[in-house]
Parts: sequence; C-alpha cells; structure tokens
Amino acid sequence: QLDVFGRTNNAYRYAGETDVFEALADLERRVRIDNRRITLWGFSMGGAGAWHLGLHHPSRWSSVGPGAGFVDFYKYQNQTEQRPAHQHKSLSIYDVVPYALNAHNVPVCTYGGEIDKQLLASTTMVDRAKRLGVPIKLLIGPKTGHRFHPESFKEFMAFHDKHARTGRRPYPGRTDIRFVTWTVKYNVCEWLTVEEMEKLYQPAVVQATRAADGTLKLRTRNVSALQVARDVADRIEIDGVKHRLATAADGLLPGVFYQKNGKDWNVLGYDDSRNFQKNVGLNKRRDLQGPIDDAFMQPFVCVRGTGTPWSTAQADWASWTLQRFAGEFDKWLRGRIRVVADTAVDEEMIANNNLVLFGDPGSNSVMARVIERLPVEWSRKAIRVAGTSYDPGSHGLSMIYPNPLNPRRYVVINSGHTFHEADFKNSNSWLFPRLGDIAVQAISRKATGEYDESIKWAGFFNSAWRLDPPSPVENKSQGKAGE
Repeated sequence: QLDVFGRTNNAYRYAGETDVFEALADLERRVRIDNRRITLWGFSMGGAGAWHLGLHHPSRWSSVGPGAGFVDFYKYQNQTEQRPAHQHKSLSIYDVVPYALNAHNVPVCTYGGEIDKQLLASTTMVDRAKRLGVPIKLLIGPKTGHRFHPESFKEFMAFHDKHARTGRRPYPGRTDIRFVTWTVKYNVCEWLTVEEMEKLYQPAVVQATRAADGTLKLRTRNVSALQVARDVADRIEIDGVKHRLATAADGLLPGVFYQKNGKDWNVLGYDDSRNFQKNVGLNKRRDLQGPIDDAFMQPFVCVRGTGTPWSTAQADWASWTLQRFAGEFDKWLRGRIRVVADTAVDEEMIANNNLVLFGDPGSNSVMARVIERLPVEWSRKAIRVAGTSYDPGSHGLSMIYPNPLNPRRYVVINSGHTFHEADFKNSNSWLFPRLGDIAVQAISRKATGEYDESIKWAGFFNSAWRLDPPSPVENKSQGKAGE
C-alpha cells in the first residue's frame, strides 16, 4: 500500500497531485506493480483526493473509493454568491461534480457517515451521476460521524478487492467510453487523448462505441483535436466523418491525430503529425494550458532581477511577491523554491524548467529578452494589456505564457501561487486560481511593508494563446452560485 503525504493539507492539488504520480512511478521502479490492479481510495482529505484523481484520470485505476471529502467549492463552503468570472471558470479544474460522467469508465464506491456533513460529497456525486445514467455505489455508515463504520468499511474494501482481482481490461481497454474534461490538463481516457479544445473551462465530451463491423464511432463536443491509439480498430468514424485508423499516417506512429475543420475531421499524415506534436501553432495543450498556478506542477525556477528597475515601486512589489511565494510554498507546500539571479540563467535551465520572472524589463534581463514576444506592451511609463494602459508605479502585471525561449515550457511574470496563507488556513477547498492566465492588480504598500492588491482586470487566453476582445472583470461577486 502506498500512502502519499501530498504536501500537507492541500487535497492533493498542484504539487500534492504531482507527488502522487511521482511516488507511484518511484514505487513501480522498485517493485513489480500490475498497473491494471491499482485501487485508489482515501478518507476525508484523502477522499477529496480520490474523487479528483479518480475522475480526472479514470483509466488509471481498477476502482476508486472516496470516503467523505468534498467535490464542490460552493456547496461545501456554503457560498451563495458566484465568484468573479475568471475565478468561477477556474473552479472547473478541480471541482469534481463536472467530471461525474467519467465514473462510467471506472468502478466507484463512495462512503459517508450518516451524521457526517461531508456525506454531501457522496450524495452529490451519486445524484449527478444518476442523471447521466452512470452508476456509483454509495455506502452510508449508520449513526456515524466523520469516520468509517466498521461494517461499512468491510463492504467498502470488498468492493475494491473484487475489482482489483478482476483488474482493468487488458490494453487497449474498453472501447465504450464516455469521457468529459473541462481542461486539456486532464485529457486521457483509455486509448483516447483530447489534444485540443475549442474553449477551455467548458465541457469537452467524447462518447465512443464499437459498431458491429468493428468501426470505432466517436461523437464529440467542444473538441478540436484528438489522438487515438492506432491499434484500437481498423477504421474510425468521428461525428459521422469516416477515416482510416490502423493504417493512417503510414502506420508509423503509435497514435493517429485528427483535427477538426469546420464540421469535418481531417486525419493527419506522418509529416503533419510530427508538426502537430511540435505545436508550431502554439495552441493550448496539456501542461501548456495555464492558468498561472499550473506552472508550479512541473520543475520551475524563480528568477530575480539584478539590474536597475524602470519603476522602483514595481520592483519593490515584485520583490515582496517573490518573498511571499517563497514563504508560503515552504510553509504550506513543504518545499523550498529555487531562486537564481537573472545573470545565472543558462540554456539548460531554460530547457528543463518553467521560468518565473520577478521585476520589470529594466531590472530583469531575462524578462527583457521575452517581453516583446508576449501579448502585452511594457514601457517605462505604462503597462498595456488588452487595450488598456496602467501605471507601473501603482499596478502590477501577473501572467503565464509559453516561454518564447522554449515554447514547451511556461514563462510566468511576477506571480507565485495565486491563493495565499488565508486560503491555506481556511480550507483546502479554497485552493483555486485567483488570477486566471493574466491579471492586472492595483498595488499599494502598507506601513508594514506588505501590499494591498486589488484585481483591476483578469482573464484567460483563448485556445490559441491569444486574448479575445476584452471584457473587464470586476473584483466582486456576480450573481448566485451554481453547480
């Protein structure tokens, strides 16, 4: 049994999520593991982690067993007012209710105590799945609070033991899949990879069946590019468009790529497939989709400026932001961030890390190298974002973007994690992105040396890493909350 610490009380999000898969990979290197028979289960925070990891990665497990936990920010935290649009969208990354359809692809048995308020997580998921025609087994411990009832636990473990003995179907697995994702971060189910979406933070759905003649039939929504393992079937039909599968792209690649063109789907040949993999068009792909907080799930290096800043006020805020990030990451995520001078950044560092730059183009030489290739304008007098100019003496820019020096990695400007100490202290359900892909904040220094920050504008780049026409985001609630 592998018990993952997960960086303390973060519900296995961000670095905690990365730790789960790194720990599993380490165990698989040292011990023979049958990856068709891995049970994922946990209780309380472990239950929250089992819900999220289980339904974001539904083809990794023989069964999933969430006990208690939480699945929805608004209900769990009794929030009646909806968050600002850029934060509300971000909730679809880790909230699990929108992923209930994925329980079709993995057996799920959930548990809650009869008098435990966190039974709500189990009943919410069962109700949502039932409306989708997806079974989830529910066990309720009689007259039990926030713990396992002994008899319920026996039944719970018997369910998972049964599915571990059976195991997942041998490769290529099941062909009757019903898969949903709201971000290309979580884009794999069995032999299917959702490579690109038309719009992130809206449901992208793929439903697949095998016809009597062996043709693999897919129906999609909000999907613009797919990869399908070539040995699943000889032929494929996507939204009524028929293509070769087994012999496509000259049979030279393990996966076949299909791109949507209007209402049609095109199959990519070998050369086009290799170019697609290089992401020459710079589209949002897995681990290159944002938001800002995603940069800290892979290796990253913080880069401080050593030059003369264009704005002392901007430089002071950036320095404080770096110090806050270092302190919070150390205390709450149990890791000491790497900080180097801009003069120490070399090609190996650029190749292997996301670069998190602090300062301005005057103080930080690496920022000066990339700023003209980012979709913002920054001069000594103004920061211009989405058609609006801001005074750099009283406003701070934070953003994430593919690094122009290495487009397979991120560059981040003046930001660590966008949730902070108060959120860690409150509840791990509050650990959701606050600034989207890009934000401008009004900044003012307090007598303590800390800063007040107020979001003036925030948003997301579209699927092609471009800003759509701006619609200012006010830093206030907008309407009532919903699922």
